[in-house]
Amino acid sequence: MSDSLVLDIREQRRKKPDWLRVKLPTGKEYLRVRQLVDEYKLHTICESGSCPNMGECWGAGTATFMILGNVCTRGCSFCAVATGRPTELDLDEPYRVAEAIRLMGVKHAVITSVNRDELKDRGAGVWAATIREIKKEAPNTTMETLIPDVKGNWEALETILAERPHVVSHNMETVKRLYRTVRPQAKYERSLEQIQRIKAYGLRTKTGFMVGLGETPEEVYEIMDDLVAHGCDVLTIGQYLQPTKMHLEVAEFITPELFKHYEEVGYQKGFKFVESGPLVRSSYHAERHL
Repeated sequence: MSDSLVLDIREQRRKKPDWLRVKLPTGKEYLRVRQLVDEYKLHTICESGSCPNMGECWGAGTATFMILGNVCTRGCSFCAVATGRPTELDLDEPYRVAEAIRLMGVKHAVITSVNRDELKDRGAGVWAATIREIKKEAPNTTMETLIPDVKGNWEALETILAERPHVVSHNMETVKRLYRTVRPQAKYERSLEQIQRIKAYGLRTKTGFMVGLGETPEEVYEIMDDLVAHGCDVLTIGQYLQPTKMHLEVAEFITPELFKHYEEVGYQKGFKFVESGPLVRSSYHAERHL
């Protein structure tokens, strides 16, 4: 692998590469989605996660809703979502999310959530209710559920899977060596097992991870091999961007050429669909692999 495919971070800290520039949110569709989110008092990972694609996605009339509140019980060093102990469980949230999706009229909806480790069922009951309500209110809308680590509570996982969303995604986030730094409350092998259990349930599986955290190409190939061996169908790879000064610094800005290389390798290793690029996020263009 040529060293020229990875830029010197010391140069890039002064200015992000041109390929990471995005347009500011604007337009009628963006404002319509903004109004729906505010009116129904909903959370989106687009906002909470500081997603660079928010303007594009909302401008196209779609958003990724985040259920179970906007405070996460985990403290991952890459994530912009607020960390702490959630104070409430909103049991009306599934109905509001479903109604917003119906009004948006999207063909494919993506739902994610914070971790709720303090709950016995990890929030699975609200997850199941949300899936049921979306199917009821928007029966022609396909659905992807981007679920968190259930911390080995496989009964909770089955509660979600029993509602049979079209795609069940669980993000690995990074390569094995960096787990303790990037995801200190998660376990690499446990996340792989969760994906394997989703596949065994007969559902389409998906995951995503970031690059630019200091991983090597060989480690990227290793996680790809592990994912294929555990039944993962769809893979997304994107550039890590530091959300605040309190989070991990970017180690490298990965070039579009290397992202393309990773995409090609992913297909060679057996993934059914691979989306790899600097601005790719797990829910970005999620409808494409359907």
